[in-house]
Amino acid sequence: MKPNADEVPPRGRPRWLRPTYYFSRVRDLSPQWLQSQGLAGLLVDLDSTLKPYRQATVAPETAAWIRSLQAAGIRLCIVSNGGGKRVAVTAEELGVPFLARAWKPFPWRCRQGVRLLDVDPSAVAMVGDQLFADIWAGYWAGIRTILIVPLAPEQEPFATRWKRGLERWFLRRLGVIPGAGAEQSPHAPSPEARHD
Repeated sequence: MKPNADEVPPRGRPRWLRPTYYFSRVRDLSPQWLQSQGLAGLLVDLDSTLKPYRQATVAPETAAWIRSLQAAGIRLCIVSNGGGKRVAVTAEELGVPFLARAWKPFPWRCRQGVRLLDVDPSAVAMVGDQLFADIWAGYWAGIRTILIVPLAPEQEPFATRWKRGLERWFLRRLGVIPGAGAEQSPHAPSPEARHD
């Protein structure tokens, strides 16, 4: 997938509305691809990105993906709007640092995460499933962003599910995902790739 960052955004469509990259799931971000993009660190959202909202732990395949990144020298930090105790359980299980109660889309915790990783901001990306939280927070923190198709969005709280429709409308208008009146984006996953 080519980065949106290499494109000139259409007139009237600010760059902060668009993720730099768009993938079906975090496990599609291979160490080789990340290194080819010059990425040495990831700030990763927890709920609906690494695991479904109501699931206590990440899937074994996701844990294996995290280990593969760590083995390749790619640093990770969980940056979540969730409460500290709940986020800590998953972070400790995975062996990665975390920042909870991030208040995304505000960029403060993303900036703190970059410092925690001790990686140049140009080599860090924020990975998450929400345009209005993860992607905006990463953009305003001055780093690249990777939008992921949410895991089990039907499990999410009402406020998050309510925002999904508006996010989909924005993403269709921007051509990031296919929809009426929007051209297919080269960054959108194919229909068969949208499912685990």
